[in-house]
Amino acid sequence: MSQYDYDLIAIGAGSGGLSVVERAREYGVKCAVVEAKKIGGTCVNIGCVPKKVMWFGAHIAEALRDAPDYGFSLKQEGFDWGKLVEQRENYINNITTWYAGYLDELGVDLLQGWGRFADEHTVEVDGKTYTAETIVIAPGGQPLVPQEVENADLGITSDGFFALKEQPKKVAVVGSGYIAVELAGVFQALGTETHLLSRKDLVLRGFDDMIRETLTDAMIESGVQKEYHFRVTKLEKAEDGTLKIYADDGRVLEGFDEVVWAVGRETLTEPLALERAGLSVNGKGFIEVDDYHRTAVPNIYAIGDVTGQPQLTPVAIRAGRYLAERLYNNKPELKMDLSKVPTVIFSHPPVGTLGLAEHEARRQYGHDNVEVFTSVFTPMRYAFTQHQIKTALKLVTVGEEKTVVGIHIVGDGADEMLQGFAVAVQMGATKADLDATIAIHPTSSEELVTMRPMIFR
Repeated sequence: MSQYDYDLIAIGAGSGGLSVVERAREYGVKCAVVEAKKIGGTCVNIGCVPKKVMWFGAHIAEALRDAPDYGFSLKQEGFDWGKLVEQRENYINNITTWYAGYLDELGVDLLQGWGRFADEHTVEVDGKTYTAETIVIAPGGQPLVPQEVENADLGITSDGFFALKEQPKKVAVVGSGYIAVELAGVFQALGTETHLLSRKDLVLRGFDDMIRETLTDAMIESGVQKEYHFRVTKLEKAEDGTLKIYADDGRVLEGFDEVVWAVGRETLTEPLALERAGLSVNGKGFIEVDDYHRTAVPNIYAIGDVTGQPQLTPVAIRAGRYLAERLYNNKPELKMDLSKVPTVIFSHPPVGTLGLAEHEARRQYGHDNVEVFTSVFTPMRYAFTQHQIKTALKLVTVGEEKTVVGIHIVGDGADEMLQGFAVAVQMGATKADLDATIAIHPTSSEELVTMRPMIFR
């Protein structure tokens, strides 16, 4: 008989924690998962899922905007933000209700409350202690609020965005990363006057320059008002209840119903009392792990956002499943390949990116060993509409065989077209392999299999 209450306890019932206990149960492992909030974590409740619902609503709004150019005579009688939110929350509740029942069917115990270590084999949850042979840390993260900004708490984060029951008339989104551009795009498309406050000229720092330039232009074309080199120093509430925003260069913006902080995320490690288990975080706030997600303590593992690996739901899911396979299905060498992770930003238009940006490839392989193929065009969808939204695609290849090490897309359909190409890149596809593939016409994705160097039209 085991000396522990459980074989495995996962701290966090988000994508990573749920995945590891689900797979472990397939091998007869006695499991529990600890969660202080809602099952499903950030992705299901205040992240990927509700974001995509809002994105779909904004996508429909853009279709209505362009409908007259296609010959439709429409009378639009407004937009009910509250109705969309209600439908969204009902959808999410169905998911979390299903999860609760699914865990029960699997025989996984849900320990409701904040989990913290008592020692390397013991977790405290609201005053009760539970022991396990193996503990997996997967608590996720939370949005940052800049502490150096005076009255920063007058603003909201992405969590607050999903709590909005009414549509604000005028908002400022502070930031230029993927969360900032996603929220700004939704607000603008649904009819809110939207200002994007950025410290830089272009959005999405670190991404391929083609994506940054094309998306920045597209957001401005859609009506987003971008404030460049804007460093917020203070928020202030005016007499009419609206918000003023002060910059370090003296600029003042006013009249905002909401200011949304989208300046990054931080890990949820502080409540864990890691020191009791002999663990700590590094200078960036992450728990360091090896390729097999082992921490410095032999029986404790960490997966997901707390490790500093790509903060993506599929990465956490894969990490959880692989960990269970290594521990309980005799696959000790199984590990993730994080060099070709595809991801999509649900901006307007969406962005799909995979592998190395051009500047990363030239730095890694040498400038002369990299060849780039680019196509920029107006897709048929916008050929005769008032709003001319460009699509841009780039292939990054290396070596004499022109092995594809990066694919970057910004434009309608990017979110759906990238997954199939990701399979090809994972298998080591070359430019010749793409050239040998018969195109599907007329589509934007056909450009990826018909591309010649530096095509602009």
